[in-house]
Amino acid sequence: MLTDSYNRKITDLRISLTDRCNFRCFYCLPNGEPPLARKETILTFEEIARISRVFVSLGIEKIRLTGGEPLIRRDVPQLVELLSALKPDLSDIALTTNGFDLPRHAAALKAAGLDRVTISLDSLDPVNFEDITGVDALGKVLDAIAAAREFGFDPVKVNAVVIRGRNDHEIVDLARFARDNAVSMRFIEFMPLDSGDEWDRDLVVPGREIRKKIDGEFPLKLVDQNRGSETSWKYRFADGSPGEIGIIAPVTEMFCGQCSRIRLTADGQIRTCLFSTTEHDLRSVVRSGASDAEIAEFIRSVTLKKEPRHYINDTAFKAASRTMSFIGG
Repeated sequence: MLTDSYNRKITDLRISLTDRCNFRCFYCLPNGEPPLARKETILTFEEIARISRVFVSLGIEKIRLTGGEPLIRRDVPQLVELLSALKPDLSDIALTTNGFDLPRHAAALKAAGLDRVTISLDSLDPVNFEDITGVDALGKVLDAIAAAREFGFDPVKVNAVVIRGRNDHEIVDLARFARDNAVSMRFIEFMPLDSGDEWDRDLVVPGREIRKKIDGEFPLKLVDQNRGSETSWKYRFADGSPGEIGIIAPVTEMFCGQCSRIRLTADGQIRTCLFSTTEHDLRSVVRSGASDAEIAEFIRSVTLKKEPRHYINDTAFKAASRTMSFIGG
């Protein structure tokens, strides 16, 4: 069992497949960044599969593939197939995507064993969508959500990062979208992980405010009083309509005490927290000829260094050593 020094059970591994993205969301990668060197640093699928096997042997139950935009990387269904070989010890394989290329990959991903997808949708207004993401692609994202439902991914989760003055006026419309399309709509507080360094506490819309706005139009019912290690508080519509609302509030309602996650960057660095200021070089260990047992011991030792919490709300807060596009969501 993989546990940290605070006795938190680590069961969720998030793996970034690439630092690249074809969107330029202002809260993440507004101006682009120099990509990592490719062959020299990026983990191969075979390396990812081996590392994942070791993680699963240590108790990891869920793997989420992220980016950048993971579907920019070629042949992702092949990686999913390699990871599917770890089932049933691995109970869940998920993918977070901006949706741009999902429709043409959905069938292959499902056949390879992908269980769930999460798609980003920050606005339902084409003009505002382009203003936030830097691309005119709202139609493609809506097609991606439809494709995810068509090919049987369940649940289909849709993420919206809520920013004061940019899309907070669309909160109720996005909740209505969840009802109309039977998806899980998750509202996420704006976090200081953008490459443009534009994060400002005044732009954070607190989770409680988001819930209140939705509840005023569509009364909500809390699914469970105890969310455990889940990042979101989950709500159903009180009138029985389909769809779900999730509210993720890491800034105003931190949930670090129940954190079950560990991250692996595209270039093979372990990050014990989204906001870590240090990384741990697993790639060099793997490429040094280490045995699975030695890799496992390295992972255990790193996990014991997991931070007790993030420090966003401290006056001495220091930004993460990398931005979201490099870390993976």
